Formats: sequence, C-alpha cells, structure tokens
Amino acid sequence: MNSSAVEIQEARAQSVTVTEDALTVDLVDGRTIIVPLVWYPRLWHGTPGERSHFEIFGDGAYIHWPDLDEDLTVAGLLAGRHSGESPQSLQKWLEARKGQDKLGSSDEA
Repeated sequence: MNSSAVEIQEARAQSVTVTEDALTVDLVDGRTIIVPLVWYPRLWHGTPGERSHFEIFGDGAYIHWPDLDEDLTVAGLLAGRHSGESPQSLQKWLEARKGQDKLGSSDEA
C-alpha cells in the first residue's frame, strides 16, 4: 500500500468580525471560528471602535488589537484557549482605562 505525505498547513485568518458578544474569524480554508467574546476580557471591555481596529499579520496566524493591547493566535482560537491574563493584570488595565477616560473628558470641558 502506497502512503502519501499529507501536508498540514497552519490555519490562517482571512477576516475578523467582533460583535458585542462574539469573535468570528473566517479562515482562508473556508472554516469559520466563532468564540464568546467574554473569553477575551480586553475585547469584551473594548469599545466598538477599538474592537474594529485590528491587524491580521504573520500570514494570517496572528490577530492584534493595538488599542486594546490584545494579541490572539488562530491556533489558540482553534484550540479553545481563553485569555491567559491574570485577574490582577486585567484589573490594572481597567483602572488605567478609567484614568484615561477621566483625562479625555476633562480635556473636553
């Protein structure tokens, strides 16, 4: 029996959509990954504008949200990995955001 080598290609993102409750990633091979946004607290707490400002790089292997300092891998999404951020780190980030909001509103006054 002749065996043929099967080439396994890394899953790559083609497009990304973020709604109020889900992250959807369409892959170049036709599959779609949909995961709850609550798995990624920085995305969950982000504004619609921050969520929509992302970059797909590394030939589609990585997704980066510069305004939220969030990075995800397509492989991690496929594996069902939630955010690895500690509660303490998230709390510090949320407090820093509140401070920025106060600064922004005082500039407008």
